[in-house]
Amino acid sequence: MEKRKSVIHWFRKGLRIHDNPALIAAIDAVQKNKDYVLRPIYILDPEWTQFWRMSANKWRFLHQSLVQLDENLKTLNTRLYVIRGTPKEEFPRLFKEWNVTLMTFEAEIEPFNQRRDALVKVNADKCNVKLEEFHSHTIYNPYYVLQSNNNEVIMRYQSFVSLVERINVQPALEITDKHKMKLEHRPPKDTKEKANASCYDLPELNELPMDESTLGPNKFPGGENEALDRMEKMLSRKEWICDFEKPKTSPNSIEPSTTVLSPYFSFGCLSSRLFYHKLKAILSKKEKHTQPPVSLMGQLMWREFYYAAAAAGPNFDKMVGNKICRQIPWKFDQELLDAWAHGKTGYPFIDAIMRQLRTEGWIHHLARHAVACFLTRGDLWISWEQGQHVFEELLLDADWALNAGNWMWLSASAFFYQYFRVYSPVAFGKKTDPFGNYIRKYCPELKEYPSQFIYEPWKATVGEQRRFHCEIGKDYPKRIVIHEVAQDLNKGRMKRAYDVHNGRRDEGEPSEKVFVKEETHKPLKIEIKQEDSD
Repeated sequence: MEKRKSVIHWFRKGLRIHDNPALIAAIDAVQKNKDYVLRPIYILDPEWTQFWRMSANKWRFLHQSLVQLDENLKTLNTRLYVIRGTPKEEFPRLFKEWNVTLMTFEAEIEPFNQRRDALVKVNADKCNVKLEEFHSHTIYNPYYVLQSNNNEVIMRYQSFVSLVERINVQPALEITDKHKMKLEHRPPKDTKEKANASCYDLPELNELPMDESTLGPNKFPGGENEALDRMEKMLSRKEWICDFEKPKTSPNSIEPSTTVLSPYFSFGCLSSRLFYHKLKAILSKKEKHTQPPVSLMGQLMWREFYYAAAAAGPNFDKMVGNKICRQIPWKFDQELLDAWAHGKTGYPFIDAIMRQLRTEGWIHHLARHAVACFLTRGDLWISWEQGQHVFEELLLDADWALNAGNWMWLSASAFFYQYFRVYSPVAFGKKTDPFGNYIRKYCPELKEYPSQFIYEPWKATVGEQRRFHCEIGKDYPKRIVIHEVAQDLNKGRMKRAYDVHNGRRDEGEPSEKVFVKEETHKPLKIEIKQEDSD
């Protein structure tokens, strides 16, 4: 008797059953023929970790998302098969063992994923397996957007918004009772399952390549149900939605002042298309509401903007070989990079942000602006690629395209060119948190400092520092850089880099003492210019 034929749906980023066209296509194919069976899979690829940096918080989010995905698939009378191994090795076995005729999956634009998919296609062709991919990780197919602009990268956000407003967005697909698998569609056990019944079960958290001791509080649990609940709670705040302006939210509020839906979009627990339609329905009923780029819809479009730009070439996450990125002679200093990455720069606002990121896996978008500017053109003159790697590891929502795009923007390497506008590591945080409550939470060693010193603890005398139970250089780091000097030096560096880029002569670089190894605690009598507090 011939083995029953299988249809595979390969879950990658789209860890959900709602508005998942690839999954629905697989279900439809199976339901048209009672001799077919459905096998939804997720691959735990050991080679994947060589390309994607994952903190313990991100592994936990992924694990929770897989657990919830398996539970939701069971409501459709199926389950998640977790495959341990590389696609290159596992697919030839699965295609033959399961007698696969069709595999559906969500398209991905990252170079590593595309190289992997090219190998999968070779194996599929050898085994006569039809592959169908669907662009559902974003609202718009990024390649279609690119083609609509004559295959030229759209460098201006407003130009992008004007273009996509003319593209029709299909409605979100619903999962209903008709998508439940019937008894005859239950897959039989394969050779591997007969030898080990649990071989395709979900992994335990301790099976994943992570250090559980580094887990932070579980503020943003992973999973489709969590994503939908968070979305619905946010959508119930209709007036807040219509009045939303990103610059007016707080980068250093104790509780998030934005939606924190981004991790759920990144892992595909929430359909961006579903959110788009629900958001649009609310805005259409209001005569007055904010507009892109600062509106909530505008924030959703930033994601689409960077995906469309990233689709143009394989080096979007690098400076060299990236045709849209200015070539800037960044320096590398591991000691300074580590101080920034671990919240030990001596600037409490910057350190609090980086400690929140490392602990919780999320920080406000404007907080990302502040620390990215500090690392690159503002203070440390370290390449945006280094910062990108740290964010990739720690941020729950570190989409490849968004992460690279935002770092190019903040380093004034692409998209944004007003390099002279530098975020102050002191004044910017004071705007929304003058008493420093955010700093006191994430830099608790400074909690007894009064508000006059909380952003600039080096200005307190040694005697005052002892009275506040935190001595600078002993209990809290000294400043690793003098911002007021560094920003002026770096503006000159940026001007020279821009001049070289534009074909003008490079007249060399002055030598300045910027980085501080030993420092007195005398207050600096330097007036901060207005542009420094942007």
